[in-house]
Amino acid sequence: MPVSMPPTSPSSAAHYVGRFAPSPTGPLHFGSLVAAVGSYLDARAHGGQWLLRIEDVDTPRVVPGARDGILRTLESFGFAWDGLVRNQSDPERRSAYQAALDRLTAAGLAYPCACTRRAIAAASPHASVDGAPVYPGTCRDHPPAGPGPFAWRLRLPAAGSPDDAISVADRLQGAIAQHLAEDVGDFVLKRADGVYTYQLAVVVDDADQGVTHVVRGADLIDSTPRQVALQRALRLPTPSYLHLPVAANAAGEKLSKQTLAPALPQSRELAQELARALAFLGQQPPAELAAAPLDALWAWAHEHWSLARVPARRSIVLADD
Repeated sequence: MPVSMPPTSPSSAAHYVGRFAPSPTGPLHFGSLVAAVGSYLDARAHGGQWLLRIEDVDTPRVVPGARDGILRTLESFGFAWDGLVRNQSDPERRSAYQAALDRLTAAGLAYPCACTRRAIAAASPHASVDGAPVYPGTCRDHPPAGPGPFAWRLRLPAAGSPDDAISVADRLQGAIAQHLAEDVGDFVLKRADGVYTYQLAVVVDDADQGVTHVVRGADLIDSTPRQVALQRALRLPTPSYLHLPVAANAAGEKLSKQTLAPALPQSRELAQELARALAFLGQQPPAELAAAPLDALWAWAHEHWSLARVPARRSIVLADD
């Protein structure tokens, strides 16, 4: 099987550590390939490491066999990652998430919450950047009594305070700015069912793995200020962020399992699909390379990768969808 580029040694890539972090809720699709290609080529263009992390912290949503399918698909396309694959569901990772939550609680920055979704919706002043109701702070100063189970929320800086405004300089999309108290409200770190949230897990894992550059889809761009706020609360470094345009269908919906995006091919048309992902990212490989061996296409991609050619858009509708 052709390999696009061998893994790098930690000593040769200490200045850049990137990662690809799919969730095993189904097979990889074209949108997944775009994110993988962009993060991979940006890491390799900087002589950096590219880590693979399986974000299966939300165990109820995990599809059996999806993790192994993701690894097989990436290998069939010629991706080569550095080090061992990390799984968020491993017991030591859950211990790390709880330790971070304990630190926040001891510092008075996390608190239990017994509010139901219905109660939050009824009391919320308006919708958040994600479309869900902004948490109104019901339990912020009046924690629930009893043993629970409770959710746990991050206590954000007060609205209007200097620390409430978060601004991130995205390498492609430009400035990302939010006033968290108004745009999101105190967000959940651990659900009442005991599942640690994406926001907490990704911040802890990125810091633990020494990730310096996050390259991912723009569907996650509105989560970035929350993650920066959490990094500050935990006194963790903030990586550089780059949000690639996501692939959308004719209805403008992001390709996903929910929108029935077809799975990537496993054993045929790999070069054509890789060339299609490169073109989506503005790289425009020569047409004849779509019929060439994968390693030839990867060699061209490594030599010609240019962030300046990637469209600075949040989404792009696929012409044939």
